[in-house]
Amino acid sequence: MTSIGQTRARAVATLSLDATATRNALSAALVAELAEALADCAEDPDVRAVVLTHTGSTFCAGADLRDPPHPDALVGLLRRIVELPKPVVARVTGHVRAGGLGLLAACDIAAASTEATFAFTEVRIGVAPAVISLPLLPRTDPRTLARYYLTGERFGPPEAVRLGLLTTTAEDVDTALEPILDGLRRSAPQALTETKQLLTARVLETFDRDAATLTALSARLFSSDQAREGMTAFLERRDAAWVV
Repeated sequence: MTSIGQTRARAVATLSLDATATRNALSAALVAELAEALADCAEDPDVRAVVLTHTGSTFCAGADLRDPPHPDALVGLLRRIVELPKPVVARVTGHVRAGGLGLLAACDIAAASTEATFAFTEVRIGVAPAVISLPLLPRTDPRTLARYYLTGERFGPPEAVRLGLLTTTAEDVDTALEPILDGLRRSAPQALTETKQLLTARVLETFDRDAATLTALSARLFSSDQAREGMTAFLERRDAAWVV
């Protein structure tokens, strides 16, 4: 059963996270399928840009705690988005949590409806936003990011724009995306590729420098006693032992 929906229209490929039973959580299977779909888009000469969106009320709930991807696989997916020779545009109309925020940060442009909500929930289950920091740290405001990394608080689209996580927000996200997609369709393919490389060079330097360290950190924390307690508490819908 596929977890990724795919459509093509006027040189734009739309990839939809379509695993609503798990709130589009990043399972090993979903990560592999999305990486493969992105690779197909990269090779398709008729695709000028990619829109990454979702079905259901959640864009992505973060890692699937019952079937989490290996940290290396998540690094590979995020890097594939950043390195894709075509712009990737996130379209969000629902909730985004934890690893889903890494997907947004890896995209070149991100637009969300005013109904969207965001939270870095890792600290509340005993882990850290390690791997997703690869695209996040170079692209966001450090002081604002520190608050939400450390507290796990929920925040809305205006704060996400201020943070640098979103490009724009609007009541009707598709109306907001119209001029963006029109601009991409009017741009020369080679020029888009070269311009994207200019914009992502700093992000890729972070991948080259820090990927191994952050992958190891993620693996270590996910195997810790506190993470086991935090994930069990989350699945049992109760407070973790450390909550006071």
